[in-house]
Amino acid sequence: MRLQVFLSKSGICSRRSALELIKQGLVRVNSAIVTEPSTQIYPEKDSVEFRNNKVRIKRFTYILLNKPKNVVTTKEDKFASRIVTDLLPKQFFHLNPCGRLDKDTTGLLLLTNDGELIYRLTHPRFEIKKTYFVKIKGQLNNIEKQSLEKGVVIDGKKTGLAKIKIINSFKDVTSLNIEIREGRKRQVRRMFLAVNHPVTELKRIREGSLELGNLGPGQWRFLNKDEIKQLYEETGLNN
Repeated sequence: MRLQVFLSKSGICSRRSALELIKQGLVRVNSAIVTEPSTQIYPEKDSVEFRNNKVRIKRFTYILLNKPKNVVTTKEDKFASRIVTDLLPKQFFHLNPCGRLDKDTTGLLLLTNDGELIYRLTHPRFEIKKTYFVKIKGQLNNIEKQSLEKGVVIDGKKTGLAKIKIINSFKDVTSLNIEIREGRKRQVRRMFLAVNHPVTELKRIREGSLELGNLGPGQWRFLNKDEIKQLYEETGLNN
């Protein structure tokens, strides 16, 4: 493992900060100062110190939750009747939600203490795909669909490219999937409102390579090794 990656996985700092700390000569490997961030180390046998303190890789936890309605995506809100951490055993209170789903939105929510992964999954520059199942009022015509896919203006800024797949369309309701690569506040709801089709149901079913699957509302599970590895690959954390 590269020394820079080791430091970021220890929870001391981000990968970018680790680069500078190593170059400043603040890190020792087996008692010798190392200033090359790409130096290969073996965490099982090499001794790494930062400012004379021994460094160990932090144990990360990854939980996939199907967030129900009327649950707030936060760790603390005195006005909320239920928050997402209420749905998990108390030993997982230290985990942080990866992004936000508003109170009325359900579906896939990743919770973890891996700060670097949260950053990469949520920052727009990494363009991680998010797919939502949506029900809207009325029928979405081709012109409206193309407009949404090319981008609509919200708060003076055009949304990025999107993909829409119609599932069912009747007189009063349309069911569809929409894929976006952004995460603005209430973005999907506001996009459809911009073309006069209020959202009546919204569920996130996919984020990156993660899929909600058959988890019921309020249910959760740990990610397996393959899922974690795939997330690291698509966010560039395996480099």
